[in-house]
Amino acid sequence: MHLDVLDLRNFYYRTALGRVAQRAVRDKVVTLWPEAKAQTVVGYGFAVPLLRPYLEDARRVIGLMPGGQGVMPWPAGQPNVSVLCEEAEWPLETGMVDRLVLLHGLETSDNPHALLDECWRVLGPGGRALIIVPNRTGLWARTDRTPFGSGRPYTMRQLDQLLREQGFTPERHETALFTPPSHRRFWVQSAPMWERMGGRVRRILASGVLMIEVSKQVHAPLRPGLRAVVRRPLIALEALPKPAAEPA
Repeated sequence: MHLDVLDLRNFYYRTALGRVAQRAVRDKVVTLWPEAKAQTVVGYGFAVPLLRPYLEDARRVIGLMPGGQGVMPWPAGQPNVSVLCEEAEWPLETGMVDRLVLLHGLETSDNPHALLDECWRVLGPGGRALIIVPNRTGLWARTDRTPFGSGRPYTMRQLDQLLREQGFTPERHETALFTPPSHRRFWVQSAPMWERMGGRVRRILASGVLMIEVSKQVHAPLRPGLRAVVRRPLIALEALPKPAAEPA
């Protein structure tokens, strides 16, 4: 069940904790993908807060929002790039996407396999996707006061296995959002410290979200026909009888 777009907008843009979460996750995305010059960058779910760094240099930026969630215009004060779509039927050409980000899309999906099939379809050969989901063992998945408390959370192993089953190749595993999910001023103001500390002791301190970067590797098809190579092919003319010698 998808979250409502108004609730997502209010959390990320109108609460201090939402801005902390937006900054923590976006900083990690920019670390993985510093630039996307002349590339097509697409976000699905409610990934638009993470796409702003690419608006200037990317060839095209598109924010896809599922029908069950609703859509809002984005970015504010600029030409709109957000589009309402069906979960497994995106208005994009096959193989046109270079970078794809999923946030609040996979864990709330009614059919994760169909959604990932659509991700595979739109990614170009060698394209990269970044899947972001709530961490099952983290504090953010245990409270419904934030969007990360809705849907199905994952462990890193579960997410890795699901993506491999769909034909993706995992490239990098990352974590983010170590700040406690509290709206109190002390926790919000200490968020940078928690993010720095979490990056150093991630095996001890559970993160709020898991991130896996995957690639689409398209293997060359096998050539049809016999695999065995005939070393000495038969020439048809050799089998014809030689003409008889002319009579003396």
